[in-house]
Amino acid sequence: MNPRFSVVIPAYNSAATLARAIESVRAQSWPVHEIIVVDDGSTDATADIAHQFGEDVRLIRQPNSGVSAARNAGAAAASGDWLAFLDADDWYAPERIRLHAEWIAEDSGLDFLTGDYEYRDAANALLGTSMAQHAAGRAMLAKCGGASRGVIDTPAEIAAFVADHFGDTHTLSLPRARFAELGGYPTGFKVCEDVHFLTRLVAHSRRIGVVCQSLGVYVIHSGSATRRDPVAAQRENVRTLDDLARLAAQFPQPVRQGVAARMQSARYNLGCALSKSGQRGAAIRAVLPSLVDAPGWTSVRHVLSMLKG
Repeated sequence: MNPRFSVVIPAYNSAATLARAIESVRAQSWPVHEIIVVDDGSTDATADIAHQFGEDVRLIRQPNSGVSAARNAGAAAASGDWLAFLDADDWYAPERIRLHAEWIAEDSGLDFLTGDYEYRDAANALLGTSMAQHAAGRAMLAKCGGASRGVIDTPAEIAAFVADHFGDTHTLSLPRARFAELGGYPTGFKVCEDVHFLTRLVAHSRRIGVVCQSLGVYVIHSGSATRRDPVAAQRENVRTLDDLARLAAQFPQPVRQGVAARMQSARYNLGCALSKSGQRGAAIRAVLPSLVDAPGWTSVRHVLSMLKG
């Protein structure tokens, strides 16, 4: 049976970009079942933009509660059997839904699907592609050997995907029922909430479909929170991963390994941000826990790096 896709677009003060996102979904070569825009307490014309599309777009409005709550609200209102997500400042490639939908129809054993995507700046200049910039993505491309798709299904591949995942929210397709079972995206976190959900999804999956071509565009903003205050962003990243690590005790071993590796990397990134801001003591303290949680030369090198500044 052909899958019916509900596409959820969370939007907060997104009047400048929302129409482009919606149009990219309407232009899909595989028509979607519905488009749901969740206006997360916008104070601009976001809702007016959504209304302009008439019955093609279902608009939900809620007080500002964060992107996780907005995605969850859209998923709760969805009636399709598969979910896909798109942030209001990004957009889909025309074949994004078709490439997943046809594969789902062929192979009922896929737990969820993801794929490659482009990084572009605000001027639409191509900055790179995700799979080529992540070790797990490069390994998957090598495994596929030029084929347009492949499956993550070995313990080593699963651990690598969790540690350094190359998919993003807008390339994720999953059954609506599984989303509900997992409780959706975690609320209360501003950074890395997508990794938190994806890791829990991987922990309940055995076969992950990967499309090795761009499914959409992720826009890099020079004024993003990560760039405005890198220390605060990296602290929040570690806080989210701390919560994920708490849950990871119940995950399969490859997923636990991936979470540990991602936490080690997050602590190092926080240490670097602190060091660059002149807080060398705090930088050292940020990476020290890795000596206990992930003993080895990598953790030692991270500590030495902070000592050297």
